[in-house]
Amino acid sequence: MLRSLACATGIWLILTANAMAQDTDHAHEDVTLYRVFVGDRDVPKVTAFDLGDPARRWTFETTGQPKLYGVDNGSAVVAVQSDDDHVHFIRSGISLHSHGDHSDISIADPAAVDGALTGPRPFHLIDHDGKVVINFDRGGYAAVLEAHTLAEGKVEATRLPQARAHHGYAAPIGDAWVTSVASNAPVEGDAAPKRIGLQEVRVDGTPVGEVQTCTGIHGEAFSGAYLATGCDEGILTVTAGKDGPAFRMLPYTADLPTGESTGTLLGSRAMQVFLGNHGAKGLVVVDPVDTPHIRYIELPFRRVDFALDPANARFGYVLTEDGTLHRIDVLDGKVAGSARVTEPYSMDGHWNDPRPRLAMAGDEVVMTDPKVSLVRRIAKDTLKEAGTIPVEGTPYSIAVVGGSGVVHEDNGHDHSGHAHSHGDPQIYAGYFEDSQIRDRPLSDYVGDWQSVYPYLQDGTLDPVWQHKAETGTMDAAGYKDEYETGYRTDVERITIEGDVVTFYRDGKPTKGTYAYGGRETLTYKKGNRGVRFIFQKTDGDAAAPQFIQFSDHGIAPAKADHYHLFWGNDRAALLEEVTNWPTYYPSSLKPAQIVSEMMAH
Repeated sequence: MLRSLACATGIWLILTANAMAQDTDHAHEDVTLYRVFVGDRDVPKVTAFDLGDPARRWTFETTGQPKLYGVDNGSAVVAVQSDDDHVHFIRSGISLHSHGDHSDISIADPAAVDGALTGPRPFHLIDHDGKVVINFDRGGYAAVLEAHTLAEGKVEATRLPQARAHHGYAAPIGDAWVTSVASNAPVEGDAAPKRIGLQEVRVDGTPVGEVQTCTGIHGEAFSGAYLATGCDEGILTVTAGKDGPAFRMLPYTADLPTGESTGTLLGSRAMQVFLGNHGAKGLVVVDPVDTPHIRYIELPFRRVDFALDPANARFGYVLTEDGTLHRIDVLDGKVAGSARVTEPYSMDGHWNDPRPRLAMAGDEVVMTDPKVSLVRRIAKDTLKEAGTIPVEGTPYSIAVVGGSGVVHEDNGHDHSGHAHSHGDPQIYAGYFEDSQIRDRPLSDYVGDWQSVYPYLQDGTLDPVWQHKAETGTMDAAGYKDEYETGYRTDVERITIEGDVVTFYRDGKPTKGTYAYGGRETLTYKKGNRGVRFIFQKTDGDAAAPQFIQFSDHGIAPAKADHYHLFWGNDRAALLEEVTNWPTYYPSSLKPAQIVSEMMAH
């Protein structure tokens, strides 16, 4: 079991010096908080600290050398110990929940999760669509966990069996699963079986369809609607289709070095593109939609590690063995800047020798430097060192979680560390490009939801209308009348679990099973737009609507924190409805919290 060894005392919320402000409407503080988790190369432990206050530290024991992954939008950190057959979990203490134009962030001390996974050589980890999947290379299965349970401090896993134990992975894609496949040919001693392709399987491991050729399959990433994986022949992409996963091979082009392949891929969250390795001295930019699909970037020295910038999707960063950090312009497919940041680290020797690892933290690249027991902070715009943080031992693997936000104190309400992090207000307001829109799964809306209409009726939301009137075009009464029409509904509660949606009227449930039916983009009178994500009933009670259409100001996969829902039996007619939009917030929120959420928009 993973145990916390020590915790520095300190205040509940750390505010970085460059992230504090005041708002004239609500007392609040702007904060930027990044929390760094570092795995030691030689001692089985993880050290955690707040980047803005590195003296505030926590230490966690592991069983062996940990490789660290931030999952569930950073709410948990997974420590995979391949050589010691253990996987431990840490609640990061930072939880982000998207609201379209902003995100809520809850902040607490990190804590070890009771319980661990054990099994033969855990290795590849995938965090996608609300699931964390860990492949056990010598066990012939992948362990599947619901990501949100880790944030709740629970370790509950199921197994997806594979036909043969091998160094591979399994991944969810839409409503289906795919897994790497190994050859049936016999092997000698401890040699690993040859990996030959990717195949759709059911959740019990039963194969569906043919194996898609991908010799030497290794490495995977998600970006937008695509899963991409590296092969000897090229990059194999997978998308979710109505009849199951759709596969497409993007062959390597003639201008790429012969005899090389891609084994590691990183997927952008902000645009549909991948950055991958290719040979010892190269990177590839992979566009799964437009040609050229694969562009090669040659580096001056062998590559040590690389990372994509989640805050500015145009750029990636790669460290080469001469100690130089390079900024990669993903759109132009070239090196856009370079600077020496550490002493050389030769790539000769074992692949697991202690060498720097990179992570991103807002405006900085954060890098372990094992030789000198430091974590280095590099300003990503200038590539100059912004500071160093001593870390005892041999700092190696690294994961960074966190972000920027606003802590509110509205009307004396207790937010218990609740904060708001502002995202792209243009998208939230309805101004975006078609190329930014992505299909969304029903899992974005899973949960227990309450209608806000009763709170309008009993006057709870009156402060919201007054707040709108302070900067809007109507008085408070005018806004209340508008939202009286908008929020009106007799469905006081909705629960969504898996693909089953249950509607409650006067406490009586009506259930339906729903499958994704596509999306529609609507243009409103004032020129802004919105996207309806549509699901069609495939089974259930006759009284359950044939169609449900979600609108939550988001245009790409993200966990909804509230939504407007349209339902009925005529898909086209529902798209014409723009004045009545029943609105639902989590049932766990108290009325005062809902008021605060609405006023923060």
